[in-house]
Amino acid sequence: MSATYHVAGMTCGGCARSVEVAIKDAAPGVESVTVDLEAGTVTVSGSADDASIETAVDDAGFTYGGRAA
Repeated sequence: MSATYHVAGMTCGGCARSVEVAIKDAAPGVESVTVDLEAGTVTVSGSADDASIETAVDDAGFTYGGRAA
């Protein structure tokens, strides 16, 4: 299963990498993370729940904007 989330505050490749690593390290059940810097979204594959993704994004210093439609 995969889900896409809005993440605000990512302005460069370093930001994207920080979010990717934070989600992979902090959210159990993550299989892969793909960041779309231009769209400001992160697609997460695996069994991680929304709350874990939100916590990982917030702890990395970015703003979690919920699931993308």
